[in-house]
Amino acid sequence: MLDSRGAIADAPVVTSLQGKTLFITGASRGIGLAIALRAAKDGANIVIAAKTTDPHPKLPGTIYSAAAEVEAAGGKALPLVVDVREEAQVEAAIQKAVEIFGGIDVLINNASAIHLTGTEHTPMKRYDLMHQINTRGTFLCSQKALPHLRQSSNGHILNISPPLNMETRWFAPHVAYTMAKFGMSMCVLGMAGELKDQGVAVNALWPRTVIATAAVQNLLGGEMTMRASRKPDIMADAAHAILTTPSAELTGQFLVDEDFLRTRGVVDFDGYAMTPGAELLPDYFI
Repeated sequence: MLDSRGAIADAPVVTSLQGKTLFITGASRGIGLAIALRAAKDGANIVIAAKTTDPHPKLPGTIYSAAAEVEAAGGKALPLVVDVREEAQVEAAIQKAVEIFGGIDVLINNASAIHLTGTEHTPMKRYDLMHQINTRGTFLCSQKALPHLRQSSNGHILNISPPLNMETRWFAPHVAYTMAKFGMSMCVLGMAGELKDQGVAVNALWPRTVIATAAVQNLLGGEMTMRASRKPDIMADAAHAILTTPSAELTGQFLVDEDFLRTRGVVDFDGYAMTPGAELLPDYFI
């Protein structure tokens, strides 16, 4: 169970994801891929649900290269072309995953779009994209996966989204993006309550520091920011710790990677830094 601070108190844990099936959106690169590879080390089945089939000049990774990495790490991979805005594609991918692997134990809503602009400078095309991928895509994937998650012995939905810090400072610089990301977190708040008696945990995970991803490299400050970031491995390890917790013991929580890992006894975080000894940049919403 959780203590008064939301930390785990004497919670029994499952130590492995061996044989479990994870459906991960946006898993061709970055945090989604890191979570996939950590689960693959246990021998998990990974559904790589993403759009990239051909190499992009600025974005590393495709669903096929991610699948190869998953299998090299010890897991089984199913690469599927999925645009989370398209209901038919999501539904077909969920059914294919169940057909191949026999069910779904975990849904990771990781796919996300970002455009950090103020109100006047946010094209409605970008506004719609963020809300369709972040909020609507999360709701859609959760809706379609839910019947199968209920049948799992340890069903989890994990959204890569921030704590609901309803402060002006997080909205004012980029209100459209914040609304879209907080929409993912509101799915956690609502679905955790809705599903608390159905055996499916719903939680959010967010990094305390900036994570070194293609978005950081290309959109959020380039090499300087990358040097002050942590590797995606910290999010992968935190996700693994969440997903190996019995669903009845941990739900409705807005977890931060470093803080949650500390509840699991991790005290040394130096190995996660992109640049040893560098001063790390805090992420948005923290």
